[in-house]
Amino acid sequence: MLISTFAFSIMNLVVKLLPHIPANELILFRSLISLGLSYYTIRKLKLNPFGNNKKSLFLRGLFGTIALTCYFFTIQNIPLASAVTLQHLSPIFTAILAFLILGERLAPIQVLFFLLAFVGVAIVKGFDDRIDLLYFILGIASSVFAGLAYTYVRKLAKTDHPIVVVFFFPLVAIPAMLIFSAFNWVTPAGMDWFYIVLMGICTQVGQLYMTKALHTETANKVIILKYLNIIYALIFGFFILGETHGFYSLMGIALVLSGIVLNVAYKRKA
Repeated sequence: MLISTFAFSIMNLVVKLLPHIPANELILFRSLISLGLSYYTIRKLKLNPFGNNKKSLFLRGLFGTIALTCYFFTIQNIPLASAVTLQHLSPIFTAILAFLILGERLAPIQVLFFLLAFVGVAIVKGFDDRIDLLYFILGIASSVFAGLAYTYVRKLAKTDHPIVVVFFFPLVAIPAMLIFSAFNWVTPAGMDWFYIVLMGICTQVGQLYMTKALHTETANKVIILKYLNIIYALIFGFFILGETHGFYSLMGIALVLSGIVLNVAYKRKA
């Protein structure tokens, strides 16, 4: 999970450094790289690339594609740490959806933790005029669909290898992003290609190791490390992008992080 978190934080930074490349095009390049790396690994391991639980694999790919599209648009248009914070609400929606879809237990105290996180989100939006309502909604939508995707990742732990789960994402994303990219294509130039390849590699590493972590019995003991991503985003935003946050914005981010971490800690003890 530590490897996954750092890899995703670099991916987030790269997306922020490529504001002139449409988000759907970045997802296309990301998916093409992931497809090639995943297929190579699947062939090496002699696995069935199309898996066993095809319906759940497709739904994981579909929800993941929608979540990532919303997320990339959000990263490119609001401060990095705010975008990452909104997307990291996904564990809350994962818990709710796991309750509804998988029948997992949801304790009343978890609802209080969720409310704490949502209060933090309201503060982040209310005290930062750089966050347009459209991108705020897209950020929330990203976390909802990511929650759905993570729910299916956990469901697939019983039927499919982690690399097959990762492989299905680009299978769904590439056709959709090809269609969208045809209407607003921007040809990358110079260093853009370096950043795009770096984004693809970091994505593959992040997805593979996150899927491996979620497939283990002790996933709830390491998932808390995922939220280091918010800290990375604050650091990268300040030192590389020159982004600053006021007191109330930082307080809102802290409340979101607290609500999520308390929920994870409670689930770990349960």
